[in-house]
Amino acid sequence: MAANIVLSVRDLSVSYLTRRGRLRAVSNVSFDLREGETLAFIGESGCGKSTLNLALLRLLPKTGRIDQGSILYTRRDGTQIDVLKLSQRDWQRFLWSECAMVFQGALNSLNPVIRISSMIYDTAQAHGMSRLDAKARAFELFEKVRLDPLRVFNAYPHELSGGMRQRVLLATSLLLRPQIVIMDEPTTAVDILTQRSILDVLERMRDELNFSTIFISHDLAVAAEIADRIATMYAGEIVEIGGVNDVFYRPQHAYTLSLLNAAPRLSTGEEELSSIPGSPPDLINPPTGCKFHPRCPFGTDICRTDQPIALAAPDDARHLIACHHSDRVLAAKRR
Repeated sequence: MAANIVLSVRDLSVSYLTRRGRLRAVSNVSFDLREGETLAFIGESGCGKSTLNLALLRLLPKTGRIDQGSILYTRRDGTQIDVLKLSQRDWQRFLWSECAMVFQGALNSLNPVIRISSMIYDTAQAHGMSRLDAKARAFELFEKVRLDPLRVFNAYPHELSGGMRQRVLLATSLLLRPQIVIMDEPTTAVDILTQRSILDVLERMRDELNFSTIFISHDLAVAAEIADRIATMYAGEIVEIGGVNDVFYRPQHAYTLSLLNAAPRLSTGEEELSSIPGSPPDLINPPTGCKFHPRCPFGTDICRTDQPIALAAPDDARHLIACHHSDRVLAAKRR
């Protein structure tokens, strides 16, 4: 039996006001997130991953706006709400208690002049949790993420290592038992051993607490290990989404294949990396048709004129690809 859908996003578009005009950072994005699932978003810098997830929480900067779309969230009791229609008060309650975010760069996310305990108490107070309950919950979570509560609770951020700060953020995000946790590059700027520890903790916490995760990453290996499904983003659009094995072993969009070919492999010996030619498009004046066609080795005339529609793979209705030549891409991967 399929897991319940906890978040349903349809036709979401986000733009920023710039001096040159409106920049469409996210275009007509649709996806579902299921209970207990980890959905990873991959793609180059500037492809819209972080903007998309800030929009899900309505935390866009002043220059950003949601132009269209819906974000439907299903509570544990089965009631459904449209996040974009929440009042200011209901939206503040939604944050942390229903959906929390672990931001990129732990040192920048934690206030350097405030103790960890003060941040936890402030979050708890804003949602009606007592200080006593907040402390007990924080100690429980710190132990789960392999931190010494007595050392960490009253510490300042600069007294902790990078990996410890990242785990503090993870524990704090779970303080109010949210159903969804958004993680923006949680393993950035940490060494490989710390990265391994963070991933182990995240997987164990997800299994124990049964929350759903949206995971943003540039690291394809990390995404492949942690995720149940993968969404490839290019120029503000989801161009391919499917199960992790389908996307990594049977990619059917040229951009996904290009990302995989550009990633180093330890098992294949000395081989040259295959970089993606050209640069990402100007999102104020994007190319017509498929936005990837100027860089695509499979591009033809139809790619330059007609924007592809996301269609299901012949063997899997949940594997969606927006590419005119998905069959050629799959054949190239098999070679």
